[in-house]
Amino acid sequence: MSTDALSSVSSPESSAELPAVLDLGYSFCPNDTFIFHALHAGLVQGPLPVREVLEDVQTLNEWAVAGRLPMTKISYRAYFEVMDRYVALRAGGALGRGVGPLIVTRGDVQELNGRTVASPGALTTAELLLRLVFPGVNVVRMRYDEVMPAVQRGEFGGQPIDAGLIIHESRFTFHEYGLTRLLDLGAWWEGETGLPLPLGAILVRRDLPRDVQRGLNAAVRASLEYAYAHPDAARAYIREHALEMSDEIMQAHIDLYVNPFSLDVGEEGERAVRELHRRAVEVGATRPAVGALFVE
Repeated sequence: MSTDALSSVSSPESSAELPAVLDLGYSFCPNDTFIFHALHAGLVQGPLPVREVLEDVQTLNEWAVAGRLPMTKISYRAYFEVMDRYVALRAGGALGRGVGPLIVTRGDVQELNGRTVASPGALTTAELLLRLVFPGVNVVRMRYDEVMPAVQRGEFGGQPIDAGLIIHESRFTFHEYGLTRLLDLGAWWEGETGLPLPLGAILVRRDLPRDVQRGLNAAVRASLEYAYAHPDAARAYIREHALEMSDEIMQAHIDLYVNPFSLDVGEEGERAVRELHRRAVEVGATRPAVGALFVE
């Protein structure tokens, strides 16, 4: 969806008056299209009809900073920058174990401090974790699907690239580029904290009425429950947006990133989000929390 097409989307200054249709931003990734298909298709009902706005997560992160969408998928790292304007739903997010971003290289690179790493975005949870482990890295930012080709070539836009930070389905395909895994940042996080890794959240604007916030949370959960109960219903929709991903990779993506935390973040998930935020504040990456982290 182009920037021009967003001219009708709620801005930060808009009132809490409810729109006829609520714009909902989420990514092309199979986990998101699996979760939101039933809601988008009208197979489950929420307090307001929704209209899909499909974009990559880093673009959605940037739009959330600008306050462009009333409801949106976002990286948890980016959420920490917009907590004054948005609150996270308990349903629809991506947290878990074994789901973390990977650092990959072309060869036998062990130490990244002082080296250049291709990153999928400044406001991604992946880059925050990278900086927690290797505070002295240099980063070159690009769209997530450009990272592995850049590492394979060893350059991006004329800049040398020593390693790459990969997310989403790239964790299943990096071997095809002749790349080697240096570190699983999710495994590092789990070893450090004993907690699941928070990756992405679904946010709604804080100025929406509380009953609407709760209703949207219930609608997202119902959409996921519908997907579980009718696994074939969303298949064509997921395939339409899965680019050149094979059916096997598409299903592996869903199986990995959609889990019980997607139905409800739960107490353990809340602790994980608070710990990620605490560490981000501790290293000066973000500011202290403003308001409740989740819809109450």
